[in-house]
Amino acid sequence: MTAEADSIPRIAIVGAGLGGLICARTLQRHHRAVTVFERERSSDVRSPGGTFSMQPGMGQDALCAAGLLDITSLARPEGREVRIFDSDATLLHRLPPADERTGAPGMDCDRLRQLLLSTLLESTVLWGTSVDRVVPLPDGTSCVHLGNGMTEDFDLVIGADGAWSSTRRALSEAVPAYLGRMFVEAYINDAETRQRSVLHLIGSGSMVAKEGTKAIVARRHSNGRVRLRATFHAPETWHTALDHADAGMVLARLLEMYDGWDDQLLDLLRVNDGGFVNRPLYALPVRMWAHVPGVTLLGDAAHLMPSFDVGANLALLDGADLAEALVTEGSVDEAVRAYENAMSARWIENAERTASRQ
Repeated sequence: MTAEADSIPRIAIVGAGLGGLICARTLQRHHRAVTVFERERSSDVRSPGGTFSMQPGMGQDALCAAGLLDITSLARPEGREVRIFDSDATLLHRLPPADERTGAPGMDCDRLRQLLLSTLLESTVLWGTSVDRVVPLPDGTSCVHLGNGMTEDFDLVIGADGAWSSTRRALSEAVPAYLGRMFVEAYINDAETRQRSVLHLIGSGSMVAKEGTKAIVARRHSNGRVRLRATFHAPETWHTALDHADAGMVLARLLEMYDGWDDQLLDLLRVNDGGFVNRPLYALPVRMWAHVPGVTLLGDAAHLMPSFDVGANLALLDGADLAEALVTEGSVDEAVRAYENAMSARWIENAERTASRQ
């Protein structure tokens, strides 16, 4: 007999990203018990991502369901300004900032993640606890196999563990495929002081400089940082010939690739903190898995796709929708089926939209 038969269902979430945390927050708002397993040792081990546009009907609806829509202190409508340049640093186009009331303001992932963490009950997130695999059981529950050798059964295990999800293997053999595009990422700290000479290019939000298949992207964060990305078509093994611990070696290769670009744009690459990080672009095939009682997926674990803006908004909406279904439907399995039907429809719609932009 499962716990659902005589008490509140036991629910586990694998991964403390935005989707997993908003699911946990929404469940706790309705007095439901939930455990979140996170392999990282703490919330500040690494950045959870950059800035994304909080979309009406998606991320904004998810925050509303979690009782957190009033986040004016975190949102940055000015962050939606986009400036587009050519490789000579000539301004080609400018998208103005979003309207504060009706637009899609910029939101920093790290600030939103900290907000969500602050709303959870103490000890909800078990830091430093990895999940090796999830095994569905004959009675409709699932067994979580932890990295420390322990196991624990739950009525529902929610895989919110990102692109390389260990939970996904319980449902699907699908793995992310490389899309042929490479991102090399870096940050500038205290940009107002150290890189003021090029901040006029970025403006209050972000900038994109393009030539052919190459681009340099820079985006402001609210904490005084600028996130940089050099992006180009390359083999998946592009980085293996470089020592990414040697920032000078990586910079020299990038400057060679972007030879002839305006020095103002190249200065964005020259002045960075902490070196460069290689981020190949992957996506999952748009193919829904067969329903399996006791386990489901959300966010990138379910539908990894190229657009970060879309991915972050979908992860939030997935988490909130699944939590709401678990509160309102008659059983855990009915809730998961309702959620999966809705999630798969918007997955297909958004995957087609992002593919058309590539």
